[in-house]
Amino acid sequence: MQYDLNGILVIDKPTRITSAKVVAWVKELVDAKKAGHAGTLDPFATGVLVCCINRATKLSRFFLHGHKTYEAVLHLGIETDTQDATGTITSTCDKIDYSAETIRSVCKQFEGAIEQHPPVYSALKHKGIPLYKHARRGKPVQKPARPVQISTIDILEMALPLVRFVVSCSAGTYIRTLCADIGTSLGCGGHLKELRRIESSGFTIAEAITLSKLENLVSSGQLSNQMISMSDALRDMPHYVADDKLFEKIMYGSMIAKQDFTLNGVDSTNGFIKIVDANNDLVAVLESVKDSSHYKYCCVFNN
Repeated sequence: MQYDLNGILVIDKPTRITSAKVVAWVKELVDAKKAGHAGTLDPFATGVLVCCINRATKLSRFFLHGHKTYEAVLHLGIETDTQDATGTITSTCDKIDYSAETIRSVCKQFEGAIEQHPPVYSALKHKGIPLYKHARRGKPVQKPARPVQISTIDILEMALPLVRFVVSCSAGTYIRTLCADIGTSLGCGGHLKELRRIESSGFTIAEAITLSKLENLVSSGQLSNQMISMSDALRDMPHYVADDKLFEKIMYGSMIAKQDFTLNGVDSTNGFIKIVDANNDLVAVLESVKDSSHYKYCCVFNN
């Protein structure tokens, strides 16, 4: 088993397969001991799926809450029970002759901080049971609205009843709910016809590879060239190169005082810091807690 392979693989998830099955496939292909993803995609959706391999599974927490960007297709005039193309049609409307200005204006209303009701067909749980199971039993549960942040909605193409757009949003935003809400605001209803994630927590579709490409890389012995190292994966996190003294402290789990090292030009009073060695291999991630004289250990990698 390739336990020495530790890092991130960005997979271009195909449609009609769950994120969990993609991860299981990746794990088997690369012969890893552990594998996990940092943010699921619905089975019908495609695009960026961040897969953490072996030790990098400890880093998934740092990617789960990052911003996402999607390319989506809204189908106006048709509502479904799942708010997407996989559901049963619940209502239709023939009056969809809206002007481009009207559609853009309505979409603009959803930018910024908004409250969004999670769909009743989702993996969120009620009394320990996923909502979609309640819904399939004919007992849908509507969760309270939750705050989400939609940075931008940019319309790429309008060929009614279809509207193709790109949306940048916070983690936890449901694009199918956004489509349904836009349709409701217009007065004709709507659902999500297609969804492709093109960015997740800084990882882009340009970096993503298909499962067939991954298979070719494994068979040709070039997998390591595609793997993003654990240190490089934490792109926006300030770093410090450990000297022998700091390295020894970390390896023994000793308390790290804030006076032990200084980050030039970086506010180290609050937030996460990655500690690397001279080869840029990740040694540890520390958390700087405000009003504390010591760092808190988040994860340590005994190299």
